[in-house]
Amino acid sequence: MKLTQQKKSYLLQKILQTISSKPTISFKELAVHCKLTRQTVSTYVKELVESGRLIRNKGEIHTAERVCRTYDDSMFRDTFEHDYTWLNGFMRNVRRYADSPALFDPEIGLEYSYSQLNKEANKFAHALQKNQIGKNDVVMAVLRNCPAFAISYIGPRKTGAILLAANVQLAAGEMALLIDHNQPKAIIYSPNARSSVTEAVKLCKHKPAVVIMADNLEKEEIPEGHISYEDFTQGMSENEVQINFRPHIYDEVLRLCTSGTTALPKSVPINDINEVLSAHDVIMQYPLSRMDRTLNMTPWFHRGGCHCAGPGPAFYAGASIVVMRNFKPQTALSWVSQYKITFLMGAPANLELLTRSQDKEKLDISNLKGIVTMGAPLSRADCIRYSNALTPNIFNGYGTTETFWNSFLRPYDLPDGAGSVGCSCIDDEVRVVQIYTDRKAEPDEMVDHDRMTEGEIIIKSPAKSSYSYYKNDEVTKERYYKGWYYTGDTGTWDEKWTVTIRGRKDDMMVVSGENIYPSQIEDAINEHPKVKDCIVTSVPDKIRGHAVAAYVVADDPSLTIEELFSFCSNHPMLSKYKRPRYYALIKEIPCTATGKKLHYLMRDRAKIDLETGFLRRG
Repeated sequence: MKLTQQKKSYLLQKILQTISSKPTISFKELAVHCKLTRQTVSTYVKELVESGRLIRNKGEIHTAERVCRTYDDSMFRDTFEHDYTWLNGFMRNVRRYADSPALFDPEIGLEYSYSQLNKEANKFAHALQKNQIGKNDVVMAVLRNCPAFAISYIGPRKTGAILLAANVQLAAGEMALLIDHNQPKAIIYSPNARSSVTEAVKLCKHKPAVVIMADNLEKEEIPEGHISYEDFTQGMSENEVQINFRPHIYDEVLRLCTSGTTALPKSVPINDINEVLSAHDVIMQYPLSRMDRTLNMTPWFHRGGCHCAGPGPAFYAGASIVVMRNFKPQTALSWVSQYKITFLMGAPANLELLTRSQDKEKLDISNLKGIVTMGAPLSRADCIRYSNALTPNIFNGYGTTETFWNSFLRPYDLPDGAGSVGCSCIDDEVRVVQIYTDRKAEPDEMVDHDRMTEGEIIIKSPAKSSYSYYKNDEVTKERYYKGWYYTGDTGTWDEKWTVTIRGRKDDMMVVSGENIYPSQIEDAINEHPKVKDCIVTSVPDKIRGHAVAAYVVADDPSLTIEELFSFCSNHPMLSKYKRPRYYALIKEIPCTATGKKLHYLMRDRAKIDLETGFLRRG
């Protein structure tokens, strides 16, 4: 059977990794380890030698890198590549801080110590193994922030499985596409995603082996064919699971989602060393220690949620986390006082609501060491307000799902640095490069440091990026180049390399911290039988950052905004946050001579139309 190029590349990489970690391995052992015939291994090794990726030296075969060493690095590489994993870090804390708190769930009065959390994760891992879910299989989590999310963050990697963290707000059609793309063997979800998961499983071609409802505080009825988390883990052992493979720091352990230009979210692989070094980045920046207690006001299924003092760094550092399912500013502030929370994480909109609440309530939140916000720059005025009301230690980060955070404003940078996104993080480099219409700029083709010349922002973050999208070679090639991630954001910078965001090369919008592309919403609206065409943009919104606005050209003069609102509210491919909040009926859409819609013109016009009332709430 002829191998696909992707499968062959995977096998070649596996042979390289095996020889790298076990330089004295025989061809027979290599064949067994890689599950190939000796003849196939011999052919592939010959190909790797001819390409220069392996080198014959004194009768032995080594990776090209190893031959250049001045010392025997075999034990270092073997130990580092197999033992320096996130799970080993967590297990150190289970042993060292067994009785220390790991997680608080104030809504149900639950508290897990590190020992208890590990036992729950082991039960989940054993249940997965019992259902033959193991190495490189996918477990899809459609979960709000809850103990089940924390358990799902740990349990699957104990079996070698990959956790796919999906947005609970996805519409059923979008979720079905995600299921077919990633083919999870198990789905675990919370009741707030019950209807969308149930419908998605019916719509998708791939059928998961098991579908689990967890965190059922609402006492929802378990749909037919699904199973409760309690029944799924009942009778499972609390001891460590046994595995038949050696973990590797390049193994994918987490897969996150980010919006694309179609209804299918892009899937972003996160490998084990990305997990460890993302945790180290947080530990270094805050700093975060086992004495800290964190609360994330935004979802853990985002990179900024799970990695910005969420389960990833908190459990790696031995800190504890407080679960908040739905953000309520007064409740968050009350818990800060009650649970002695030291760090809060959230979007600028969360800080705005916290400040309004604290101005009224005046709660004692003196134990708060800092608030970290991502998603948008802060204005100077807002920064001063938040600092006065909440804590003088405000942090403002900039980054992407693909690279985590990569530039950072620290308390000593604010409020003077407000409006910018600061300078590169310690292990990262952020540049602003030229924009060309016919090609990518080379990484060294930088714009002037004059605060005026606009270019594309690119990021080098080898510690926190796998440099790939799952099963999406086209977008991988488009976004990654020579070790840099091309963000599509545009900006300027100054002589100190401080970057300020100006806009987007494309038409992407950010609404409530979610990336949205107009094309998907336009395609959905154009399905309405009375619509001839439409163009979608965004308008400023104090709480959400931006809100979606749709300009529609009617094909039938009887079309109303009320009809459009109802149509979008029930569309299977439009998540709630993607549905337009404002509508307007117009005669024509501005386009180029070749028919390309001029979104930037409508974005400028929409601000005025919102103020004058031409754009109406749906």
